[in-house]
Amino acid sequence: MKRDVLPVEIRGILPANSGCAIFVGNNEKVFVIQVEHNMGAVIGMFLRQTPKERPLTHDLMQNIFEGFNISVDHVVITELKNATYFARLFLRQENELGKKIVEIDARPSDCLAIACAQKCKIFVSSSLFEQVEDMTEVLSRINESGEEPES
Repeated sequence: MKRDVLPVEIRGILPANSGCAIFVGNNEKVFVIQVEHNMGAVIGMFLRQTPKERPLTHDLMQNIFEGFNISVDHVVITELKNATYFARLFLRQENELGKKIVEIDARPSDCLAIACAQKCKIFVSSSLFEQVEDMTEVLSRINESGEEPES
């Protein structure tokens, strides 16, 4: 991979005053991305593989990808500007003409939902990972208090 990135995973989801806190990280550090409540619920459904009566938007996207022989290669949470996270979605299409990888700007919440639905890798840029506050202790205290986050 050309970019300087680190693998991460969703470590927990916790309802918050303004939506949901998505705890993302690895054994070194965990940080929080705030998302809308409904996005937190959708990410949680994909993590738990909850059956749905009708396709959600991210299910629809997955069906469209399959129809065009496109797979989600990986997602990267890239940066934080003015309290807003940014991310990139990497799509791969292979056919008789060859292989094509397309990089698309996307909200981190959508990238995380798609990554959970597709079971693809999640990365964070090294520069962002160094910048974010470590919330490992907070997540540990939440887990110990019994308010276990979804994951």
